[in-house]
Amino acid sequence: MSVHPQAVIESGAKLGRDVIVGPLAYIGPHVVIGDGCHIHHHATVEGHTTLGENCEVFPQAVLGAPPQDVKYEGEPTTLEIGSNNVFREMVTCHPGTANGGGVTKIGSHNLFLVGAHIAHDCTIGSHCIFANYVQFAGHVHVEDYVNMGGHSAVHHFVTVGRHAFVGGMTRVPADVPPFMIVVAARGTRSEIRMVNGVGLERCGFSHEDVGALKAAYLKIFSRRARLTKTSIRDRVEVMLETSDLNEHVKYLCDSLMRSFAHGRHGRYLESLRKDPVRRSSWKLSREDKQSGSGEGLTVDVVGDGQVTKVSTGKRDQGDVLQLTAKAATGWSFSGWNGNLSGDTNPVDVVLDGPKRVTATFTKHV
Repeated sequence: MSVHPQAVIESGAKLGRDVIVGPLAYIGPHVVIGDGCHIHHHATVEGHTTLGENCEVFPQAVLGAPPQDVKYEGEPTTLEIGSNNVFREMVTCHPGTANGGGVTKIGSHNLFLVGAHIAHDCTIGSHCIFANYVQFAGHVHVEDYVNMGGHSAVHHFVTVGRHAFVGGMTRVPADVPPFMIVVAARGTRSEIRMVNGVGLERCGFSHEDVGALKAAYLKIFSRRARLTKTSIRDRVEVMLETSDLNEHVKYLCDSLMRSFAHGRHGRYLESLRKDPVRRSSWKLSREDKQSGSGEGLTVDVVGDGQVTKVSTGKRDQGDVLQLTAKAATGWSFSGWNGNLSGDTNPVDVVLDGPKRVTATFTKHV
């Protein structure tokens, strides 16, 4: 073990064999450092953080500082890091929160380049590379062998599938399918461009497996597939009915079904979130509009509940819908906002133009 005399090692910290700690580094009292780790000068490891063997933490990196979550109230939560990870300068990794399970987990053999940020309650796999300033919001799950370009940003509760490649400067608001390349498109959109063929071959995938994934891409994501006007869910369901489906194609299809059939806003983990407040919305369907049910209505739901609609006829000003707010168990309806006000329930709304209504539900204390 080699600890510089100007390093600060708090009483209670546990350091393994052959650990190197540079000058002005800080290691907190609840930290466990595995054998062979190198903590460079001016690096910080604090909180309830555990590093596996042979990790390297470069200057100005901060591992284990309190999470950036307004719901965090100082409860002891953990940051668990595997072996052979490299954290370059100014990387930040935060522990979990009680609301998210209390643990942020990072696998092994990962490379985090300058300025990357791993927020609270994330789960990061192994053998991943994150380029400069990749930003993860809370509760993100990244599977193994993912490669992400610089300045890409990932929305909370997103899942990035294994062997995916995300291009630099890409906004990632929804789950990234495994084995695919996702890149920035026009405006703030991102798009699935192609199969990550080069990456898969480097990881030892056979030509047959890569070919099967490319064929699946054409049937699910290609321009020709989109022109069929069928939903991704329908295209995937057709593929799942195929006999002798390639195991990697099946994994792709199962991931897509979780995201689009069971997820919220294209994020499977969003459907599992434990927050006391949830938000959802719906708009009039194309069929409603074609049948003359008004100019358009968007309903937002804050809290845990739902809003149903029933057409009650027409007035001189326009079509009329009756909205009924139904609270989930343990919640109560507290009122309308937007183009409606008060707490009358059910309530009629006249669609004499585009309207937006918010139904708010309050949790019982």
